[in-house]
Amino acid sequence: MSEAINGDAALALVGVVRAYRQGRTSVEVLRGVDISVRAGEIVALVGQSGAGKSTLLHLAGLLEPADDGSILIAGEDTGGMNDDARTRVRRNNIGFVYQYHHLLPEFSALENIVVPQIIAGLGRREARGCAMELLSALGLADRAKHRPGMLSGGEQQRVAIARALANAPRILLADEPTGNLDPETADNVFAVLLQLTRGAGLAALVATHNRDLASRMDRILFLDQGVVSERKNPRQ
Repeated sequence: MSEAINGDAALALVGVVRAYRQGRTSVEVLRGVDISVRAGEIVALVGQSGAGKSTLLHLAGLLEPADDGSILIAGEDTGGMNDDARTRVRRNNIGFVYQYHHLLPEFSALENIVVPQIIAGLGRREARGCAMELLSALGLADRAKHRPGMLSGGEQQRVAIARALANAPRILLADEPTGNLDPETADNVFAVLLQLTRGAGLAALVATHNRDLASRMDRILFLDQGVVSERKNPRQ
């Protein structure tokens, strides 16, 4: 537990428990999970389908509450916060990338990145400038005006990564970010994700089934039967 509340942890889960009701039965998905992710660190979260990886990310991203334990964002315990405060912390500190891009189909790639910045209070001109910088960094400057339906799967996912980074979060949570892509495209998208995340000094927690991708991260956490353990990275 002492590691999880380390002062330099951008994200910490301490003794986190989460259970769901199935009829009269309570199914415990997470059983006292301790996780610490520091700024500039990219951590893989692996485990079997149904092990609770998505649930863990949802809790870490303040999208649902824990039944017990503490979730700290930049050292701030979020447990006693109301919904508005949790939304504020999530908006200001956390970026999300999902397996499916969830881009707004009626908006262009540029607009998909601009919208969350405007919601966060940034002016339209500044938001467009930031969005174009991100698209350029991702090699998509010439696709800025294209709607998602006109983009390839890899391009759509790169736009989703840009959207997640648009508000300069401290923490990036990614749930199978390359799961819908072919191996070559997945490798390219993941390389971009690593480059931008490291360049920005984010704390990143990435759930993946891909052991090769996991081995390219700084640490590997394995979730099994509700408990997280650290596994040796074969490339280190």
